[in-house]
Amino acid sequence: MSVLHQFRDSTRAQAIIERIRGRSTGDISIMEFCGGHTVAIFRSGIRTVMPEHVRMLSGPGCPVCVTSNGDLDRAVALAKTPGVILTTYGDMLKVPGSRESLMQVRAQGYQVEIVYSTLDALKLAAAHPDREVVFFAIGFETTAPAAAAAVLQAQAKGVRNFSICSVMKLTIPGAKALLAMGEVKVDGVIGPGHVSSIIGSDAWRFLPEEYDIPVAISGFEPLDLLAATDAIMQMHEEKRPALVNSYSRVVRPEGNRKAWGAVERVFSLAEASWRGFGSIPESGLVLREEFSDFNADLRFDVTVEDSTEHPACRCGEVLRGVLTPPECSVFGTACTPESPLGPCMVSSEGSCAAYYHYQRQMA
Repeated sequence: MSVLHQFRDSTRAQAIIERIRGRSTGDISIMEFCGGHTVAIFRSGIRTVMPEHVRMLSGPGCPVCVTSNGDLDRAVALAKTPGVILTTYGDMLKVPGSRESLMQVRAQGYQVEIVYSTLDALKLAAAHPDREVVFFAIGFETTAPAAAAAVLQAQAKGVRNFSICSVMKLTIPGAKALLAMGEVKVDGVIGPGHVSSIIGSDAWRFLPEEYDIPVAISGFEPLDLLAATDAIMQMHEEKRPALVNSYSRVVRPEGNRKAWGAVERVFSLAEASWRGFGSIPESGLVLREEFSDFNADLRFDVTVEDSTEHPACRCGEVLRGVLTPPECSVFGTACTPESPLGPCMVSSEGSCAAYYHYQRQMA
């Protein structure tokens, strides 16, 4: 097993792999709902050491990837608004919109800045009081507390030239929407570590209790992911679906109540548009009315034309686990990280990019 050198403890990794290979589960499909897990699984070669009856699937765990073209087109329109500095994460710049990307907009002379957090955008607003600084906020529960903190700080410090265009989403409604579609058989779930550190491991009890699907919360080390996979397969073999917190060194049952409390204070739930899924009720975060002064959607009157996606891009199906990246006809040919047709090949957490950079080397 040539990939064992990827593991810090190759002896323990070998033992877990052999235990997985010896389990009499029959065919089993295990899905992760975290882009960080997607990359770690591909990079470490975990897929390549799984027995043939174990199918590893990637779900909608990449926040850049699930951002719809309609939302991206709105960011483009905001960036072209006079007096606006649009800020966002670096992965968003190369994602093709319906007509252009934010990188192309920046090349036209509009000010689009890369930041590493919402707080960086707030600092930029304080440094440029003569400009309107808009943060295009993508992400799941992990990044939402920082967005909430920035809004609260802006209010407390009287920074009035700062606003947020929130397209942040919640992981669990996305997971439930995928299961409701019934397109893909999911026998086990590797629960996201960073998200669960905020919302708590108990938030995932719905999987065994409502869907009879075992779930193991995992960290990001290859051994963490192997152990979580083994725990899922044991529960599946014994027909005893449950919740296992394999990342207890970081994730508590109740999560981080202080961080999530700030999110609940600043944001409320709303319908959100997901690439590959359409609209999912109560899956998005929008600013509450008392913070409407910081809502870019209310502050700026922008017009967005009908949104479209590249006809050859099948990112939506990849996000739903319906197909793997190589099953897309343009993967690695017309669509590459240098010339992407969709976000799954752009984002550092995208399945297509992960497969392109890592899996092909081990095939």
